[in-house]
Amino acid sequence: MNDANDHQAQRQAERQAKVNAVLTAHRRKQRNRSLFVYGGLGLLAIAVITIVAFVVTGSVQSRTATEEAAKKPIAGIETYSNLTRNHVKTAVGYPQVPGVGGDHSATWTNCGTYPEPVNEERAVHSLEHGAVWITYKPGISPTDLGTLTTLVKNKPYVLLSPNPDQTSAVTASAWGTQLNVPSADDSRLPVFIKAYAMGPQTPEPGAACSGGTNG
Repeated sequence: MNDANDHQAQRQAERQAKVNAVLTAHRRKQRNRSLFVYGGLGLLAIAVITIVAFVVTGSVQSRTATEEAAKKPIAGIETYSNLTRNHVKTAVGYPQVPGVGGDHSATWTNCGTYPEPVNEERAVHSLEHGAVWITYKPGISPTDLGTLTTLVKNKPYVLLSPNPDQTSAVTASAWGTQLNVPSADDSRLPVFIKAYAMGPQTPEPGAACSGGTNG
């Protein structure tokens, strides 16, 4: 009887040893898998932080460079002085395309992005309030349009609209000031906006570029 009991106990011990070995191996795999997952997540987090830091640093550097460039003369700028500021109800024949000042509508165009041409006399009134008006020749590529849309996004004193009358690919206008450039990614465009949106040329600084008319 003792031999039978001893044999059974031995088999139970061997079975338990096998179970323990399986459990130990399973726990080892789980631990390795956790190290792999969390280690991978850690590396991913580090990569994301690095990318974000790189983007933020690049953005700050770009903004600083634009601010510095805006303090200097911008190549290609045309300026116009002695511009009238009367409110009229009729169309005005501006010598520039588009107009950069002179008589204009009593109502201004709200700053923002427009897919269709806006009223020139109202947009000139917006310039009087300190707006920068970015116009582009219809038919530019979707990529160029996306570049311009991104450029003016979240800028409260900027208008963007197509202008079928202009010959330049892109034109930046402020009161009494204009710049024609050959492409949407011209580096002078952000500098122009920084220098002239609510800039020193503004006849009515502090006046609104909202509360007027869309278009």
